[in-house]
Amino acid sequence: MRRFRTPSAIRCTVFSGLIATLLLLLPGASTATARPTADSVSSCALRGTTGRTDEGHDIDHSVFQRARGTIRVAMIFVDFSDAPATETPASDAARITPGADWLWKASYGKTWLAITQHQKWARMPRKSTEYGFARGLTHETHEAYIKDAVAAADPWVNFSAYDMVYVVPTRNAAAISFTPAYVYDPGTAGVVADGNRLEWAVTFGQDMWHWGPALVGHETAHTFGLPDLYAFDAGADAHRFVGGWDVMGLVGGAGPQYFAWHSWKLGWTADSQVVCRASKGSDTVYLTAVEYGSGTKMAVVRTGPTTAYVVESRRAIQADSRLCSTGALIYKIDTSVVTGQGPVRVMDAKPTAAPAAGCRPLDDAPFWAGQSFTDAAAGVRIEVLSADGYGETVRVTKS
Repeated sequence: MRRFRTPSAIRCTVFSGLIATLLLLLPGASTATARPTADSVSSCALRGTTGRTDEGHDIDHSVFQRARGTIRVAMIFVDFSDAPATETPASDAARITPGADWLWKASYGKTWLAITQHQKWARMPRKSTEYGFARGLTHETHEAYIKDAVAAADPWVNFSAYDMVYVVPTRNAAAISFTPAYVYDPGTAGVVADGNRLEWAVTFGQDMWHWGPALVGHETAHTFGLPDLYAFDAGADAHRFVGGWDVMGLVGGAGPQYFAWHSWKLGWTADSQVVCRASKGSDTVYLTAVEYGSGTKMAVVRTGPTTAYVVESRRAIQADSRLCSTGALIYKIDTSVVTGQGPVRVMDAKPTAAPAAGCRPLDDAPFWAGQSFTDAAAGVRIEVLSADGYGETVRVTKS
């Protein structure tokens, strides 16, 4: 039986068409193909091979904590006989707690740090100079510091209610100089209080007064399994691998928003927001800037068992409001490389250009419309076809 469309049905059709048109005007929308036919996304989820902290998509959650949902954090404050506190705990906390909002926004609202401040100074049993804080701090020495801090605060803190601990020293303790993250080593006694093994912690140091809230995003992400992107052997430039991109590199960099690869690895970006090219072929895709939560976030071209190129879009908003350059950012992933040795390396669109005042080498790395990147040996070509206020249209080709 043939059905005729009523006037109301026609109005619904017109209205639906109008809605579809309006949706194309929203951030991340484009007339370009949003999800082209490509390879299975799982083909680009490279596995780690080092047995340590690397860029592998697989995270061992028997070691690292999950990066989604609410994480209950106990913030405790410590001072020392050789460095007694003269400030209030609240004044120190104010430097750190904004990091919860920073991480909330950078994770697209997927991770919330529920920080409870126990604003009372806990006196440590040893002098600040006796805790061995120096670069190269061992896991055992670090754990001993956390054990002392937890034991000192235990009389008024119920640690069974928390997932992790932030230990904040008085500003007068110059010897507690820097801020490392702690991850429990399975099979050892670890740190136990109130019947709860505290598997993750961040012990803040005097560098918190330099870095500010983004330091929370860097160190807490180590407990999620993210590696360091700066070079452990500083050489001529400790930030030669990624410059000021991603907070796991330079905490105070111009572009601290997490790479799209990291957001995907941590579950903040869905598989449906990733385009994978693992076999020969070409895909044209509109990439919404990573600072926005919606849209396609990245295109990945797999080049080997542990390697791939990634292209994503960057805009000077949210965490990246201080960007030195915007555009399509291209970087190489190698999951066989361990933390601190360059598991991510940014490709520079302008290698001979001097960075602008206040910017670092690689801060101007993004590719603009009309520019392209080629790795002939890997058979990879990435072309930036066009750009608008919210992202780029790119073509990725594997030959």
